[in-house]
Amino acid sequence: MKQFSRYDPPVNDLDAAGYALSELALPHDQCEQLALQLPAVSGGRAGVRNLISHPTVVRLLHHKKIGDYLWSVIGRDLIAVKATLFDKTPEANWRVQWHQDRMIAVKERIHVPGYGPWSTKSGSLHVEPPAEVLAQMLAIRIHLDVCGSENGPLRVIPGTHRRGKLEDPQVAALASEKSIVEVPVPEGAILLMRPLLVHSSSPARASAHRRVLHVEFAPRESISPLQWQNAVPLRRAA
Repeated sequence: MKQFSRYDPPVNDLDAAGYALSELALPHDQCEQLALQLPAVSGGRAGVRNLISHPTVVRLLHHKKIGDYLWSVIGRDLIAVKATLFDKTPEANWRVQWHQDRMIAVKERIHVPGYGPWSTKSGSLHVEPPAEVLAQMLAIRIHLDVCGSENGPLRVIPGTHRRGKLEDPQVAALASEKSIVEVPVPEGAILLMRPLLVHSSSPARASAHRRVLHVEFAPRESISPLQWQNAVPLRRAA
């Protein structure tokens, strides 16, 4: 796999804002290669789930530069626990309401205080963990296409990841009262975000693809005695 390039992202602060653009970026040909190797989003679906064990995703996650970079940001070992490819096209265009990402995929159902409700998505068992677990997690969004204002980019309410888990009326109130930031992202750029950050996206107005590989990371033991359904360790220097 080719080396990542570097660019100077806009000024941002992951800790304070809950999102940031990485200084790492994939070159155009690597974006195209990933798009060809990953399963295509089809049938009017919004995305393809359960890609964490896909060989292309594993190779990407084992790239030393990703491991080194995330270690420098987080300061601790992380494992990749979930991967989804999203794509907005004229055939599959959607609005995402304001929300927090609060469900994780686990191997089996065990009664643990603070965990629930439980559900099944795409054949995988999911549960909502305590806010303390979600606060340790990090998601990266690798943009395989340019995502400008016409492509239905992510919209965020900065700083809301620090408020813990919010009820729907609280989320709605924040969306009506707080400043909303639209996050355009260049092709190949990597957006980092905290799962508890309140976010949404509007339908795309352009007919081009908006392919985003969304990968979630967590400390391996953070949900013990539960076990992650899948866990891909990052590769980094000793």
